[in-house]
Amino acid sequence: QVRLVESGGGLVHPGGSLRLSCAASGFTFSRYNMNWYRQAPGKERKRVAGISSGGSTYYADSVKGRFTISRDNAKNTVYLTMNSLKPEDTAVYFCNAIAAMGTYTGQGTQVTVSS
Repeated sequence: QVRLVESGGGLVHPGGSLRLSCAASGFTFSRYNMNWYRQAPGKERKRVAGISSGGSTYYADSVKGRFTISRDNAKNTVYLTMNSLKPEDTAVYFCNAIAAMGTYTGQGTQVTVSS
């Protein structure tokens, strides 16, 4: 059974930091490209960061220089380290795995940036 379980979300003040984790199971994690998406209320879901099976990374312009995506294939986990958080980063963050074999998305974790 495929599972993607996000954790690490919460309430943080502007300028603060959070690290999201996504634990994967039920598929060969190392062969999948991994992504973090986010969806704010009333807005479409957008990709904010990605890391390929080979380690290449992608960042949306809105998070470049503030967010870092990483993966630990030994732990079947992908991380999103978020620094200098802004109120506009408030959203549900979803972990996604994609490869030719299929695509999977987790249930999401809420991140709220507010003073």
